[in-house]
Amino acid sequence: MGAMIHWDKVLTRESLPFKTEEFYVVQTHISYVVITDKVVYKIKKPVNFGFLDFTTLDKRRYYCEQEVILNRRLCGDLYLGVVGITKSDDLYFVEGEGEVVEYAVKMRKLPTGGMMKDLLTRGEISHAHLDLIVQSLVPFYKEAETGERVNYYGTIEIITYNCEENFSQTRDFIGKALTERKYKHIVNFTRDFLANQKDLFNSRIEKGFIRDGHGDLYSANICFDNLKRVYIFDCIEFNERFRCGDVASDLAFLAMDLDFHRFRELSRYFIHKYMEESNDQDLLKVLDFYKCYRAYVRGKIGCFTYADEGVPIEERRRALETAQRYFDLAFHYAGGKPKVAVFMGLSGTGKTTLARNFLEFAPAVYISSDITRKKLLGLEPEVHYYAEFEKGIYTPEITEKTYRKMIEYALEEISYGRDVILDATFKEGRYREVLKEVLREAGVTPLWILCKAPEEVIKDRIFRRTKEKTVSDALFETYLSQKRTFENPTEENLLEVDTSLPMQDILVKVRGFLQF
Repeated sequence: MGAMIHWDKVLTRESLPFKTEEFYVVQTHISYVVITDKVVYKIKKPVNFGFLDFTTLDKRRYYCEQEVILNRRLCGDLYLGVVGITKSDDLYFVEGEGEVVEYAVKMRKLPTGGMMKDLLTRGEISHAHLDLIVQSLVPFYKEAETGERVNYYGTIEIITYNCEENFSQTRDFIGKALTERKYKHIVNFTRDFLANQKDLFNSRIEKGFIRDGHGDLYSANICFDNLKRVYIFDCIEFNERFRCGDVASDLAFLAMDLDFHRFRELSRYFIHKYMEESNDQDLLKVLDFYKCYRAYVRGKIGCFTYADEGVPIEERRRALETAQRYFDLAFHYAGGKPKVAVFMGLSGTGKTTLARNFLEFAPAVYISSDITRKKLLGLEPEVHYYAEFEKGIYTPEITEKTYRKMIEYALEEISYGRDVILDATFKEGRYREVLKEVLREAGVTPLWILCKAPEEVIKDRIFRRTKEKTVSDALFETYLSQKRTFENPTEENLLEVDTSLPMQDILVKVRGFLQF
């Protein structure tokens, strides 16, 4: 394996064959990217991850050449060619004279502000943007290579291998990035679909839908020049198995990406627009299967980042949270039903502490009435707003809006496969009825955890909490007032817990009841 040169440390403006105002170097897990005023250079790292091998100079040159050849199919004028990097007197020169010590892909710089991932973040993607993508993809797939070599990657055997590879590589992340229940559901869905739809997969091969495609078709690799042109770049050059396959797999990646960013209508529009233009009438039959596969792959990549101890801890934390969201989305595509657990009870009974401890064992969306209330009112969560019972920010009108918003949040999250934990008193039966009715329509039955504790314990907790930074504003007087008006739950699927007992003992009981 070649020695790793840290190009962000050794390249400067003087290394370039032209003058530039803008100059910086960023890196991914497989490359360094040098950004200048008008061009970009991509340098491959000498790494071997099994699915790619860049460990020798000859291999890096070859894959640079492949990157240019393959990406010119969709945006030829963006990829200018492969150039050498030379060394002289301990200095490195891009496109310099002398012996080449490294190679780089040279590209025109993409339009500033046109990256699709940024447009999605700003909510600026429209049907017109997706029309441009479809107009580019339909002729691309029609002309892309097919035949015996490529069709091999559309066989049940290879698709099964790809899926099982994902499952084996993520097994160690059960309990961190996804629950065992969701893991098993996705695995069973995938295996059953492959076993029961052999004729469909064979039909896709016979009808010519297996192509040497893109392999990494999502918003990070798409850029718009306003609405004049779309650049679809950075296809997978290092592994045919990831690039070649059913066009539905490529399309599912972008559709899944739109779903992930919560643009479900745009996702549907993109797929149906492509079907109109391409006449691929069977696309919907395999779409959710490939969406599930693509979401799972993105979850796996997040797990790898999380496991990399060389990555800053905050970035690792974000990677794990993102992985959880992707796995939940895969679970949704696999037809899984999320769970909703309600941690309820009077103020001071420990429902928030118990809910947060439970979250250590079960990735889920946490929705708190205290946080939701203050968010609705534009208030800082950890600033106290003490008031008499049902006064101030705790009037019945504001409480009504708070519960409605919490239930709205919960419904949104479960529609993307996410388990939800609700943390609120739910002291009025009517709010429990509203929640049950809304979830019934979604095919989900809520599970109830009623938290209780001796009154002296509650009094001590509330007193200590007034000295701490917490989102709760409850005083002991609040607890006493709630106690007088609390409507005891008669719901099925209810577990009562005494939160004055050791937390580990409570968690064993709660985990056994909820079975997330």
